[in-house]
Amino acid sequence: MKNIAILCSGGDVSGMNAALKRFVEYSIGKGLTPYFVNNGFEGLIDNNIYKAGYRDVAGIISRGGTKIRSSRSKRFMEQSYRKQALDNLKAHNIGYLVVLGGDGSFKGMQALSDESEGLSFAGIPATIDNDIAGTEYCLGVDTALNVIKYAIDSIRDTASSFSRAFVIEAMGRECGYLALVSALTSGAEMCLIPEIPYELNDYKSCFKKQIQEGREYFIAVVSEAMKNSEDVAQWFEEEIGIESRITVLGHMQRGGNPTVYDRLMAFDFVTQAIDGLLEGNKSSVICYNKSGFNHKDIEDVAFKKYEINAELLKLGMEFGCHI
Repeated sequence: MKNIAILCSGGDVSGMNAALKRFVEYSIGKGLTPYFVNNGFEGLIDNNIYKAGYRDVAGIISRGGTKIRSSRSKRFMEQSYRKQALDNLKAHNIGYLVVLGGDGSFKGMQALSDESEGLSFAGIPATIDNDIAGTEYCLGVDTALNVIKYAIDSIRDTASSFSRAFVIEAMGRECGYLALVSALTSGAEMCLIPEIPYELNDYKSCFKKQIQEGREYFIAVVSEAMKNSEDVAQWFEEEIGIESRITVLGHMQRGGNPTVYDRLMAFDFVTQAIDGLLEGNKSSVICYNKSGFNHKDIEDVAFKKYEINAELLKLGMEFGCHI
């Protein structure tokens, strides 16, 4: 079979459109006919599948989100709907499917693989949470970090002008990666993530001493997984004696013009995915680490817990000075 399809599943990330552009152009260059699946696994069930060409990807590389849209599908958990999805793929003579998403998307992809014959699948990690085991980088993370950086830099201007403490809540689901890297690279005074135990009182004497020595504001970056932004803001007012505000960055972290790095990574991920399929890989996830790209079994990705790099965690433990 010479037909290949791609879909986006779960949360959108900046860089997906760059991946779609590379998918169409590289597939054609390899003698394949590319197809788009609108609305993720939902579109696969509803046969929202169509042939894609150069015109479909013209001008989309600079746009965030995904042109073919994404979804979370409860129906896909049922075997009867997965069979319908497979029948739709076969009706279009599609032999390869590329899935951009997170661990839940890969579990769905694995279910399709287990229930199909003659079809091959490749997963590309695409989540700003950067919480996929087996890969050090997921598509969209660099853009999200730059969005957070810009927000924190802007908030710092206001914090310094009004002598306030700002508690900035970053996304990441149950993973503190975004909050940790953002805190480290923006010069925050506090970082709270689920991977590092903390006591607010560990900061108290240190922060009071800093105020005595002239500090007029604080920036605290908190992972959404902590669910304690209001408590932290109240602590600043009651224990440190400084007016506080909370800024929840929310879904703005998922959008925006993709960075150069995410555009390049999108090209690399898609190239690796298509090459792997043509080389005979039946079902794998494309992962990236310091040694480069590699293909891993879904069991080693979607069914294992992600852990933040130990060196990053070591830097994160420096937050919370003791006097």
